[in-house]
Formats: sequence, C-alpha cells, structure tokens
Amino acid sequence: MPELPETETIARELNRLAAGATIAAVGVPRPDVLREIAPMALRRRVTGARIDRGWRRAKLIVLDLSTGDRIVVQPRFTGALLLDRGQLDEREHAYAAVRFELADGRAIVYRDIRRLGTVTLMAPERFDRYSAALGHEPLDPAFGAGELSGILRASRQAVKKVLMDQRRIAGVGNIYANEALWRAGIDPSRAARGVSPGETAQLHTALVSVLRESIDARGTSFRDYRDASGRAGGFAERLAVYGRAGEPCPRCGARLIGTHAIDGRSTVLCAHCQH
Repeated sequence: MPELPETETIARELNRLAAGATIAAVGVPRPDVLREIAPMALRRRVTGARIDRGWRRAKLIVLDLSTGDRIVVQPRFTGALLLDRGQLDEREHAYAAVRFELADGRAIVYRDIRRLGTVTLMAPERFDRYSAALGHEPLDPAFGAGELSGILRASRQAVKKVLMDQRRIAGVGNIYANEALWRAGIDPSRAARGVSPGETAQLHTALVSVLRESIDARGTSFRDYRDASGRAGGFAERLAVYGRAGEPCPRCGARLIGTHAIDGRSTVLCAHCQH
C-alpha cells in the first residue's frame, strides 16, 4: 500500500497541479529514504529544473524533469507525495523526508511515517533499465485476457501470488488481488496454471474493473494513504473481502475466511463461492 490506484491518483493530481512548476530548492531532513543519490547531488541536479509531467509506472510515482532526469518515488507502506500549499498539518510536516520547494511558493513533500519507501533520481537510461524489469501494466489496452493467460499458464504458484508479482504484472498488490479474485470467483490458493481460459477472462475483467473503480474513488485509505492534496481515498467502503475476514460474503452470505498461508500476506476469501 499504496498500490496502482493510489499511485495513479497521486500522479494524475501532481501532473494537473504541478506540471510546469520549477524546483527552486530541495530539503532532505531524512536522507535514509534516498536511493542511488546523495542529498547534495540531488539538490544539484534538480534545482532549477522544470517539472514537465507526473505519471505512474507500476507502484511508482514518476516526475519527468526538463533536464531529462526523473524523480521516482515508491511510497510503499506509509509514504505519500503531497503538494503543500500551506495546508498540511503538523503530523505531515513531522514525517517529511524530502521537500522539493517550488518557485511559486508551494512544495512537493515526500512524507513517510515508517520510512520504508524510497526517493530516487534516475537518468533516462537508468529508468529504462529499471522499468524494463517490471511486468505488464494491467490497464494497458494491450494487456488482454490472452496476455494474462500466458502469465498464469507459465506458473505453478498460487494465482494470487502471480497477480502480485511485479515482474509479471505491475502495480497489483494485496488489496486488489484479493478483490479481483473474489469478483472472479477464483480461490487465491489455486495453482495459476490450473485457471481455465474462461476463468482467466473473468479474472482479467475483474482486475481491470476493480482497479478502474478504485481510481475513480481516488484509492483506498485505511490509515496512512493520502492523495497529493492530503485527502483520503474513498474505495475502502466498497471493498468486498479485503479486511473483512469473519464477515458475511456480499455475494452468498457465507462467512469470509482470513489466512496468511499464501506468501505470508493477508488473504480473505469465500470458501463457498471461490473455487
């Protein structure tokens, strides 16, 4: 967390509100979040650069700079990339790790409570190598049921684990893997190669729909996720299974089961209607 819908929401908002702004200064109060670059080098390379575009790749928020460099942020569990227009509360400032001060008086702040996320500056060649190691984008029109079927057929692992493997499918994490598998009626523990073509088509539809619906709701917030303006996402109230172990299945009424048997991650399913 954040996953694809949350990072997509942040990236879109930063593109809308910060594209065209110039970085006037950089503060790094907690440099342990930096990767592949030291604070002084980060300041030297981004100060004076214009933000040309904000976009997402996998679970990454990417800011393209006029210099060709890219600021690449991976929020992981408690990170957020916030646009500070003087409205951020003390808690957000207290956990600020990197601040990109803009020439117009605003700032883009990376705050991370547990500091498990990362901020990197990548030249184009480095970013291309990094991106090439990531899997298919599930919302790319070129990624259809046939592509998903090829990924599943090649693995004996649990289908849920395959959905979350960033080298195969980029951006899907625990929340949306649980939700997509419930929508498709597939047991998360089944071997991926045993999912039939018809089931794969249902899973593809379920995955795309749940990701798009969450983006429309600005993502899922439980505790720490906030969009670039500091607002919580609204999709949590629409979750069917994630975080609802012991409650009735919304589809059949059976009691939802919670387990950590698949890769140590929280899995919630309905044993009655997921097969």
